Amino acid sequence: MHINRLFSLPLMILLMALLVLPPSTAHALFDGPSIKDEKKMGREFDRMIRSKMGVVGDPMIDGYIKGLVERIVKAKKPMPFKVRSAVIGHDSMNAFAIPGGYIYVFTGLITKAPSESALAGVIAHELAHCSQRHMAARIEKASKVGLASMLGTLAGIFLGAATNGQSGTSAGAALVMGSQATAQTAMLAYSRADERDADHVGLNSMVEAGFNPKGMGQMFEIMLKNKWFMGRSDIPSYLSTHPGLSERITYLNARIDRMPATFTKRKDDNTELHRVQTIIMAKLTPAQTALGHFKSKPESQYTALDNMGRGIALLRLKKTGEAKKFFEKALAMDDNDPLVLREAGRYFYKTGDAKRAGALLQKAVIKNPKDALALFYLSLLQAENGDYQRAIPTMKKVLQTVPEDGEVHYYLGKILGESGDPFNGHLHLAYSQVYYMNPSKARFHYDKASALAKTEEDKEKLKKLKETMDNFGKK
Repeated sequence: MHINRLFSLPLMILLMALLVLPPSTAHALFDGPSIKDEKKMGREFDRMIRSKMGVVGDPMIDGYIKGLVERIVKAKKPMPFKVRSAVIGHDSMNAFAIPGGYIYVFTGLITKAPSESALAGVIAHELAHCSQRHMAARIEKASKVGLASMLGTLAGIFLGAATNGQSGTSAGAALVMGSQATAQTAMLAYSRADERDADHVGLNSMVEAGFNPKGMGQMFEIMLKNKWFMGRSDIPSYLSTHPGLSERITYLNARIDRMPATFTKRKDDNTELHRVQTIIMAKLTPAQTALGHFKSKPESQYTALDNMGRGIALLRLKKTGEAKKFFEKALAMDDNDPLVLREAGRYFYKTGDAKRAGALLQKAVIKNPKDALALFYLSLLQAENGDYQRAIPTMKKVLQTVPEDGEVHYYLGKILGESGDPFNGHLHLAYSQVYYMNPSKARFHYDKASALAKTEEDKEKLKKLKETMDNFGKK
């Protein structure tokens, strides 16, 4: 399912494979990819996607989607890959899968989902593309197309998609047409049979996982109503080889109507979905849009989460006095909700009230010891107070949740350095630059750490850092 300006993303991925992978690997792919090939491609594409597409770092949002994905995967027949998921900060109603079992869900899809089953339906569809290895079949078909000719086709599509504007699209379309794209992209695009297969296999898995099957059709209907599914007018029409969405809704609903009522009357617990939607709306949409969203609801109907969300939006707009009013209202309504505590704690931290921030963040961590973001801000506060004995282990707990987060490594490195441990300080600063994709700065801190290494344990840590740097350098 490839919607809006990323409708051509799988084709863009194939282009990147040809441009990024060594020639021997690229040649092997066009002999028909094995599962090993797909895993390798997936790892490399995942690195690129994470560095270029704004992957959301909030563990609450990421963890929620990961939980849905794992629930559906567990209900499926054995998958050929270990499935990994991520959330991309973009308002499109979109999700997509890449080779090797990687799935990405857009924040726009999450916020517009009316229920957990509706969101699960799209995820299940994408996971079906993975389990059925539709991407591998498309790559194998592509081997029948001349390499130079296909490069021209894909380059044109990439140009049009990347510019996201009419002039760029026109240039891309011209290049594609010059490469006889109509026939070639038909080989690379998901076939009608692929989409139908993904719909039915996905429906089976979401039912097995305990979701209401009506959710899949409901989400498709929302996409059709909003005209998201078939993309915008700046996407060349020949890229759309999927069956019409109305046709898919018809055959899915016909099948769902034949299912037992025990399936179709299942009730969703949307509590966590609503919490995630509130955080996404408050933090990840344009600040004025977020404020407008919360203002559209009468304050007399506000929940603690609504007050919290409006406070976050106002803080982003630097209206700190007004923001405080809504955070105080949120706390007055529910001062035991760890999410409200965390966000109020962040507000007081950012506005300089360290004492109030510390109390709220500490309570948030007690209520939810796995809240990495609460732990992160609590560690910063502890470090600012010179309490390194607590700040360092607190930040290390955050790292256990997000081991490849450049920001967490950066602050842990700073805290370690300030505490009088320059070796480990430079070590983590090097890791931060690895994950920020800045190899020259990573090398700088690696060299600093090397000069400070004294023990065998230090040397072993340097060895692991060097392996990580080398692995990322190949991506």
